[in-house]
Amino acid sequence: MSSYSRKGLCGQVAALPDANDFFSDKAPTPILDMVDTPIHLKNLSIKELKQLAEEIRSEISFIMSKSGPLFKASLAVVELTIAIHYVFNAPVDKILWDIGDQTYAHKILTGRRSLMHTIMQKNGISGFTSRRESEYDAFGAGHGCNSISAGLGMAVARDLKGKKDQVVTVISNWSTMAGQVYEAMGNAGYLDSNMVVILNDSRHSLHPKQEEGVKPTINALSSTLSKLQSSKSFRRFREAAKVVTKRIGKGMHEWAAKFDEFARGMVVPLGATLFEELGLYYIGPVDGTSIEDLICVLNEVASLDSTGPVLIHVITEAEQGLADITNGALNSGLLASPDTISCKLSGTFNDCLVESLIAEAEKDKDIVVVHAGMGIDASLNLFQSKFPERIFDVGMAEQHAVTFAAGLSCGGLKPFCIIPSTFLQRAYDQIIEDVDLQNVPVRFAVTSAGLVGPDGPTKCGAFDIAFMACLPNMIVMAPADEDELISMVGIAANTNDRPVCFRCPGVGSISGIFGPLCSVTPIEVGKGEILVEGRDVALLGYGVMVQNCLKAQSLLAELNIQVTVVNARFCKPLDIELVRKLCREHEFLITVEEGSIGGFGSHVAQFIALDGLLDGRTKWRPIVLPDSYIEHGTLIEQLDTAGLSGHHIAATALRLLGRNREALMLLR
Repeated sequence: MSSYSRKGLCGQVAALPDANDFFSDKAPTPILDMVDTPIHLKNLSIKELKQLAEEIRSEISFIMSKSGPLFKASLAVVELTIAIHYVFNAPVDKILWDIGDQTYAHKILTGRRSLMHTIMQKNGISGFTSRRESEYDAFGAGHGCNSISAGLGMAVARDLKGKKDQVVTVISNWSTMAGQVYEAMGNAGYLDSNMVVILNDSRHSLHPKQEEGVKPTINALSSTLSKLQSSKSFRRFREAAKVVTKRIGKGMHEWAAKFDEFARGMVVPLGATLFEELGLYYIGPVDGTSIEDLICVLNEVASLDSTGPVLIHVITEAEQGLADITNGALNSGLLASPDTISCKLSGTFNDCLVESLIAEAEKDKDIVVVHAGMGIDASLNLFQSKFPERIFDVGMAEQHAVTFAAGLSCGGLKPFCIIPSTFLQRAYDQIIEDVDLQNVPVRFAVTSAGLVGPDGPTKCGAFDIAFMACLPNMIVMAPADEDELISMVGIAANTNDRPVCFRCPGVGSISGIFGPLCSVTPIEVGKGEILVEGRDVALLGYGVMVQNCLKAQSLLAELNIQVTVVNARFCKPLDIELVRKLCREHEFLITVEEGSIGGFGSHVAQFIALDGLLDGRTKWRPIVLPDSYIEHGTLIEQLDTAGLSGHHIAATALRLLGRNREALMLLR
């Protein structure tokens, strides 16, 4: 047994899963059952390690097919994960990952196997690496592109403290879209601290034309060359040659460096010399499905005392083992068939967004879409099929996406910049300097806004209201339902004198199948709407929280409390006449939003304070996300934790009315 502490999580973690119904039909895993921590890998033979890889792959597919999270990326790196933990000595050696989807095998091998069925569930383990969860998780991962920067910091700290531990960082080819990766590589090359960077190349590209092009291949020759590149003798010879040529003279050293670059460029894949130019010693490509090759190369790299930063290019197969596993799961009923899935899916706000964009794009040929973030949303495939030349997916390059969209706008087009809320955070400087300051009409569709259920705090869109609404030129709005989303897409398409942003929640289905787009009632910019009129308390909801305000109104009506419910629609410009009316006619005003402190409620408070409306009888209370991170769980569980459910809103109103006992009873 191994243990680690984490709030709300079981204290004990065993290698062997609990014998309950969940695991009753699981395939036997004799080797995996003997592995509790990475130290237990050290005495296994290559044959046993290969069997272990198959057992882990089977374990991941079995558990994930029942619990739901994507696991394809983790299947591809099983051999790589085993090799890393076989060669290095975690947690003394630091192993960093940049994407959570790749870490399931890592979690299984580091004492969390018995909790894998709780992944991304309330009080379960995280879908990402988490320093609070395990000492084997050296750094948190989720958004990608951070592992090299954090690993370099750990390597420099190690050197300054005189320690000898190793630092290993794993990045994916998706992460190489982000500029931070190259900033970190350049700094690593300059500082020359010992660290190992492993590029997990699944040979996927954002661009179909590149997919059809030349890809790095693995054969006996490339395997031999990779082993030669990583060998002690070759690297020592190379370093000795550098020293000799430096002593001979500057001209000889420069000539030798050019010859070395030319010679290595002849044997390494196209583009690999970029890493050498950044100061990293390139080794590869290495077959990511061969445990022998991986262990051989990693052992050679780990055995040298002074190497500087090394990049090992590992080729993995994203589809490895997936076909057999999927067929078996379908036959056993663990996975639904594609036909069944399509019948079960409900419409989402993203689906509605794309349908609206298509309708606008059919009317206006200047409308284009720029998407950034970790993987394109499936709903955008429909837009891409209809307008392949008018959609640009730039991957994890959010800063570029925003300025690129600004350039498109300056060129006479109407760009919709679709970026998840948490990924938009990376582009905040560009939003200010390249869009809002210059008053460039870029239209931001902020997806995954608010709580995101199983993805937890890593991808929770808590801050976009606050950081977008404080910008002087930005129109900031949020739809209460799918009809308003359609209207707001229309507003954005027809706003040509300033930037616009609107929220698009990432979790939960829309309230109904939206009707014909032409039947949606237009919305006036800066105007809210009174949905229910009462006299005791006013609930001013923003975005989808309007629905929870209506639930609270229904609960309070049963207690003979008359509540006004208002759909604010706009945070900026604020409907100040409507706010004045609410303050004049009600003693209590409650603002409700699915965002952090400093958002919609703060803008309302700023206005009513300056307008003198707080000087009289009006009492104002904000309901926002708490000043803490909400852990993963279902959306309903997260709303309860955050105090944003209909019951919590009603309880807040009851407390304002002095009916504390009824408020407590409502929350029982």
